[in-house]
Amino acid sequence: MDFEIKYKDAMGRIGKFKTPHGTVTTPALMPVVHPGKQTIDVEKLGAEIVITNSYIIYKNEELKKKALEEGVHSLINFPHTIETDSGSFQLSVYGDIDISNEEVIKFQEAIKTDIGTSLDIPTAPYVSREQAEEDLEITIQRAKEAMDVREDLILNSVVQGSTYPDLRLKCAQEIAKNDADIYPIGAVVPLMEMYRYADLVDAVMYSIRGLPEDKPRHLMGAGHPMVFALAVAMGCDLFDSAAYVLYANKNRFMMPDGTLRLEDLVEMPCSCRVCSEYTPDDLRAMDQEERTKLIAEHNLRVSFAEIRRIRQAIVDGELMKLVELRCRAHPFLLDGLRQLKMYQEDMEKLNPSSKKSAFFYTGEESLSRPEVLRHKKQLENIKPESENLIILPHTRKPYTKYLNKEYIKKYTQKIASYYTNNKEVLDYRGADVVVADIPFGIIPLGVDEFYPLAQNESPSIHDETSKQFIKDAIETYITKYENVLIHKKIIEKFDLEIDGFEIIEDELQLADAKISDFDRLRQIADYQFGSGCGEALFGCDPDKIKIEKSRKTGKIRHVFEGNENIVNMRANDGFLILSDLGAIRLHEYLDAPQKRVVITRDVEEYALKGKSVFNKFVISCDEDIRRNDEVLIVNEDDELLAFGKSLLASYEINDFNSAQAIKTRKWKNKKQ
Repeated sequence: MDFEIKYKDAMGRIGKFKTPHGTVTTPALMPVVHPGKQTIDVEKLGAEIVITNSYIIYKNEELKKKALEEGVHSLINFPHTIETDSGSFQLSVYGDIDISNEEVIKFQEAIKTDIGTSLDIPTAPYVSREQAEEDLEITIQRAKEAMDVREDLILNSVVQGSTYPDLRLKCAQEIAKNDADIYPIGAVVPLMEMYRYADLVDAVMYSIRGLPEDKPRHLMGAGHPMVFALAVAMGCDLFDSAAYVLYANKNRFMMPDGTLRLEDLVEMPCSCRVCSEYTPDDLRAMDQEERTKLIAEHNLRVSFAEIRRIRQAIVDGELMKLVELRCRAHPFLLDGLRQLKMYQEDMEKLNPSSKKSAFFYTGEESLSRPEVLRHKKQLENIKPESENLIILPHTRKPYTKYLNKEYIKKYTQKIASYYTNNKEVLDYRGADVVVADIPFGIIPLGVDEFYPLAQNESPSIHDETSKQFIKDAIETYITKYENVLIHKKIIEKFDLEIDGFEIIEDELQLADAKISDFDRLRQIADYQFGSGCGEALFGCDPDKIKIEKSRKTGKIRHVFEGNENIVNMRANDGFLILSDLGAIRLHEYLDAPQKRVVITRDVEEYALKGKSVFNKFVISCDEDIRRNDEVLIVNEDDELLAFGKSLLASYEINDFNSAQAIKTRKWKNKKQ
């Protein structure tokens, strides 16, 4: 089964896969349909995939006969994709069931389900390690057996391991060797019922670490809309639950920010059909069956709406903003979000390098987003040009438009506008100039228009965590310099006390808070491609470089040496886009495997002609490549064939065998 990713944000993705009964777009919710008892038409409410229980069908002679004769689609009256569970849930409840793993796989194929499931052992949270290990061995063995037994069935292989992260990882790595089609993460319902969301994050993230990127992941039993955004951000694609009707049976309304009880309602909670056509009094006056059906409809409509909201957030690059909003609805969900900070590196590896939307700081958890970690890493690429440093407070963005010499003078007319670590040094002409700001800490002037350093907003009143973040960022960065000035406004605004710094009361000679176009280009190249790439691309003589700017915005657009185009600058994010000469110079400067995608011999001629590179023809690639990065396409002898934009992160390129990996650009001048 092929799984194609369309959009990415954080570890969340919008993808598509096909089954014999249609195409499924992920993230997707699979309502549980009880065979023989279902009264709600989930198809009309938006379901394109459902889940039902093959063991219940197997145990009921009437249902079993009809399913074998007419198929499960006819049995539950659903024409689209159907997934079936194997009876593991019943196994967890009753301790034993009278069907074998092989039998349940063959039965699922016989009733023509689209997606079947092996008979795993659902190990509850917090059991003894010995019990978890015993169960795990059976689950792994049964996953392999199911792959051997199945014929055409799209197959789930379930990750187990209780609340032992290393066992989750082991299980995921072992069952991934079987190359199943979908990987559910099982036995997590008790964690959600107990509101142990921090432990849920550990169970999911360690499972994801061991699973391939080219297959959907299914968080089993997750059916409340308040957890969808967090789960999607961790890389889960499918959800299932009977919660929509179970909550309705208890007169409870599911909402993206929690659960409401009918008995407490004066007004209906949303604008769905049910909430628009009925009042709380109307529902309270109904008999239980009719009321349950209507509340269940509301619960499904809200759940599907939340899935759509998440998809749009992924497209817009705002998934983490939505996650932060949802997780603040409950203290224990916030625990989950804060635990996710432990997996910042995992998220950074798969997070696109550029997005459509700005970075909005919504609270201290925003400082753990992958963009912040990436900036810290890329900041190391920019080496000091001076032994002196000036750290200025933020202004409107981009900083260089407003941080001019007049701005500095405004704050240096009065004595004591700066703190310094060396009162003997008064001449800071030629010093490096940076800005200290939330949420990225230190921003050198040359990259102040680079995404997301110019595309972000944060509150003017800072929380204590952000103040500490700025203090840590400054203390780390100043170790590169001998002499440092920190503007008094920064000290006051962030309540900073930095060892060895004291106020200076002498007149200072200051550097301009601006940067030449040439130096900006070099700094961006270092930041984007790696230390030294600015000099490699543009040299040391600004007179040799011709820069064309946009008449409308005044921003750099095209960069030449003589008549040869080196790079272009993308207007929306400030990224440098390689042209022929730029790609050649970058390839000459950077050692393999940096920025490289190595392709097979049989597609070299297509790459030379500017044809796109597909994943199945990629031999290897630089592990630091992220979606939207500029990359070099080479052969196994490291000969430069082409260059272009990566459509996937390196980990996705390595795992996927289908779909496009690199959008290649045509050579303009190179002879074929």
